[in-house]
Amino acid sequence: MTLSKLLDRAWAPVAERIDAGRIPGAVLGLVSADGTVKTRHAGQAQLVPKPRPMREYTWFDLASLTKVIYTTPAILKLAEAGTIDLDAPITTVLPDLRHYNLDAWERKVTFRQCLGHQTPFPAVEPIYTYGRDPDLLRTFVLQREWQAGPSVYSDINFILLGFVIERLAKKKIRELDAGEGFDWEAEPIEAAATEDCYWRHRVLVGEVHDDNCAALQGSGHAGLFGPVTSVLDFAKGLLDGTGASAEAIRLMRTPLSSRRTHGWEHPHDGWSGGDHCGTEVIGHTGFTGTGLWIDFEAGHAWTLLTNRVHPTRHFDSGIGLLRRAVGDAINGA
Repeated sequence: MTLSKLLDRAWAPVAERIDAGRIPGAVLGLVSADGTVKTRHAGQAQLVPKPRPMREYTWFDLASLTKVIYTTPAILKLAEAGTIDLDAPITTVLPDLRHYNLDAWERKVTFRQCLGHQTPFPAVEPIYTYGRDPDLLRTFVLQREWQAGPSVYSDINFILLGFVIERLAKKKIRELDAGEGFDWEAEPIEAAATEDCYWRHRVLVGEVHDDNCAALQGSGHAGLFGPVTSVLDFAKGLLDGTGASAEAIRLMRTPLSSRRTHGWEHPHDGWSGGDHCGTEVIGHTGFTGTGLWIDFEAGHAWTLLTNRVHPTRHFDSGIGLLRRAVGDAINGA
């Protein structure tokens, strides 16, 4: 089936959700390994305080896609250069992590475990509620006695990996190059709005939605902005091997658990890519309503970018079901 026909099939459930008022707007894009790109867009980039239409090249707060587009490639590049050893504790770069207790379990966590979310860190922690000083909050994360639990998806893993990148670069993440076609913020007139934020007292447009990333003023787990074309260019680079080394791509595709690879997810029951993906697919989602899935066997990738948290996250947008419906449409269900 051609990319155009796949796009037509996959767009139907997206258009239905927009028409039903479940999400304000969306951009859906597909790319093949040969560089062919197809996109579709509709709805509103912003509803309040004034409506603004979605455009094909609207910039999105990519949220946790930052983990796979920016942080994972950066960490794997450091490993390939021999700067870090993925199986060494992250204290080799962050020696001050829990340094008042040299036997603390946090000091034994490795780079690879953080990439695969195989650590005991909690799933959620409202770091932003502990203050507004980004340097003090970094110290808080490093010195906090974290309550250990089962291995779950945790932003703390990638916050720490972001600290690693910062420590080695001797710069804050927001001072580093975000990558071709990406940035750490966006012009409001060009960006999809996210939440009417309770603690920042404004509708967020072009500034990061993630509370902890905002308080840290940049982090490894969120904060990246970009349009559909940049996301698809990144995906094409992994499909054709020009965007990362063969070893980095191999690790991104190598399972570390029943759900996760190095940075990414792979197909499992109930996953975001739907029930009909092949075994050679990796994907990831972002809280703001974004997602990217790359099918190495089929030779194509797709991204669904929405502003489903606008004007509030406290609404059942049905984004999980929509992502799966798009994936099933692309994969022939």
